[in-house]
Amino acid sequence: MSERHAFVTSVGDLLASWNLPHATGRTYGLLLLTEEPISLDTIAAELELSKGAVSTAVRQLDSWGLARVIPQPGSRRLLVEATGGIESLLEASQARARTLIAALREGETLVNPGPAQERLQEVIGLFAGYVDVGGRMLAGYRERRPETDAPEPTRRGSV
Repeated sequence: MSERHAFVTSVGDLLASWNLPHATGRTYGLLLLTEEPISLDTIAAELELSKGAVSTAVRQLDSWGLARVIPQPGSRRLLVEATGGIESLLEASQARARTLIAALREGETLVNPGPAQERLQEVIGLFAGYVDVGGRMLAGYRERRPETDAPEPTRRGSV
């Protein structure tokens, strides 16, 4: 197995552990290694996936801000490139954690002082710490990031 293939598979495995399809992760791994935007056909051929699986993967990556779809004027052909959209994944994770914290805090009134209350407060504290650290990390990243490295993903129809 080549190093390139191993990397693409590894990214596929990682994103699969986040409940995204393995094909989506492999597609993202390939896009990360590709210098120029590439076509869906090229992705399908290199990853040995159906064009339908690639189209679905690209739609998912685009919705997460991990890929940008570039229509070709006068053609139905689309090109795709990776973006620095990991920031979008982290933001989404932070939002889910804040929603969980709010739900857990509603449960605080349902328990009496004791082990259940302590456990609930410990879980709330853990997720609050995660949100705090993640928020500071994202803010620091945004402060250090040059504007030219952070193009906003464009949404241009379906893939």
